[in-house]
Amino acid sequence: QKSRGAHREVGLGMLGLALSAACTAFLATSSIGNNGALRCASDVWLYPRAAAFPVHATPASRDLDNLVCAAHGVVHRPRTSVLLAEAAAATDEQKASGISWDSHEYVEKAPDTLVRDDDMSGANMDMRRRFEENCRRAQNNICNAVSELDGTPFKEDVWTRPGGGGGISRVLSNGNVFEKAGCSLSVVYGSMPQDALQSATSRGADRAKGYAEGERVPFFACGLSSVMHPRNPMAPTMHFNYRYFETDGGAWWFGGGSDITPAYLFEEDIQHFHQTYKDVCDKHDPEYYSKFKKWADEYFTIKHRGETRGLGGIFFDDQNDREPEKIFAFSKDCLDALVPAYLPIVAKHKDDAFTQQQKEWQLMRRGRYVEFNLVYDRGTVFGLKTGGRIESILMSLPETARWEYNHSPAEGTPEAEIMDAFKNPREWVK
Repeated sequence: QKSRGAHREVGLGMLGLALSAACTAFLATSSIGNNGALRCASDVWLYPRAAAFPVHATPASRDLDNLVCAAHGVVHRPRTSVLLAEAAAATDEQKASGISWDSHEYVEKAPDTLVRDDDMSGANMDMRRRFEENCRRAQNNICNAVSELDGTPFKEDVWTRPGGGGGISRVLSNGNVFEKAGCSLSVVYGSMPQDALQSATSRGADRAKGYAEGERVPFFACGLSSVMHPRNPMAPTMHFNYRYFETDGGAWWFGGGSDITPAYLFEEDIQHFHQTYKDVCDKHDPEYYSKFKKWADEYFTIKHRGETRGLGGIFFDDQNDREPEKIFAFSKDCLDALVPAYLPIVAKHKDDAFTQQQKEWQLMRRGRYVEFNLVYDRGTVFGLKTGGRIESILMSLPETARWEYNHSPAEGTPEAEIMDAFKNPREWVK
C-alpha cells in the first residue's frame, strides 16, 4: 500500500541504511567455507539460499553469541564480543578526547559565556568570545522570527561540560508551520586524532600545525547550526552552519554556509534565496559567491545517488586567507541574511494545497537528506568522532522520512523537473 505510518517509514529506511553498511563491512573481510557458506570476520555466516529454509534458533538461543536465524536463505550468527569491542574502542576515543556523549551536565540557565578563560599563547580569546556572542545574538533573532511565523515556542536545553564549553539547543516540534525546526549553539573544548581533524576540514589543509605525527591535537570550536523542516511539501527545508576553530598549536579557520532543499521547484524562490546570499558575498568579495556557490553544489552531492541534496546556496571552509576580523564580519552578515532569505518563502507556501502523493515525495526527499547527513556530512562525522552530544548532532534529521524501492518520477512531472535540477546544478542568479 502507498500510505504507511510515518514511524514505520523512517524505521524501515534507517534499517536499510544499517543493513547496507553491515553487508559492506562483512563482504570486505570474508571467506568461503567448504559447505558453500560465506564466513565473515565478525563470525557471521551467510548460507546459500535453499528452497525451503526455515526460520529457527538453536537450543542455546538465549545466549546472543549462539543465536541463529534464517530469512530468505541468509543465516546470521553475530558475536556480541565484536560489538562490545567496537563500543569499547569508541568509548576509549571519547575519554582520550576529553569529552564524551554523556559528559555534559544540564543547567537551568545559560551562563553569561561558555568560553572559558584560557591563559595560553596563540589563543585569540577576543575572537572566541565575540564569535560566541554573535552566535547567541543570531540564535535569539532567528528563533524569535521562526516562532512568530509558526505560533509555537522553541524548547530550550542548556548544558555545560566539566572541562569547559557546552551548548544551547532550541527545538520547535509539531508546530503549525514546521514539523521540526532546530537551532543549536555549541562551544567545544577537546582533543582529537589528526585524521579526525582532517575530517573537519574540506581541502585536506594542514591543521595539525606544531604537533608530531600521531599526536592528538587540542582544539576549541564554536558554532551555530540550524535545520528547519516545514510541514507543507511546497515549502523548502533550510540548513545553515557557521563556525570558528582554533587549535592549541596556533591554527585557526572559519567555515559555514546556508543552503535550501525544496521538494518542488519554484524558480523565483530559489533565485530569491541565492540573490540574498550573493548580495552578502559581493559586499565582502566579488569572487565569493561564484566560488562558494560551486563549493556548495559539490559539498552537498550525494555521491552514491549522483544527485545533490538540494539546490544549494553557499558553503565555505578553511577560511584564513585574510584578517580574522574580515572573515568574522562576513560570517555575521551571512547569519543576519538568513531570516530575509528564507522565511518569506515559507510564509508564501505554508498554506498551499497539496496531495498525499506530493507529501510522499517530500518524505522521499527527506530520505535523501538523512542519507547525506549520516554518510557525508562533515559536522555529523566530526561530532561523532569527538564525543559530541548526540541530540545536538542528530538534531538536523527530520521526524519523518520515506524510502521507496527503485523509485523514479514519471517524465514530465514536477518531481522529474526538480530531479533534473538535483542532477544538473544550475546557475540561479547572474
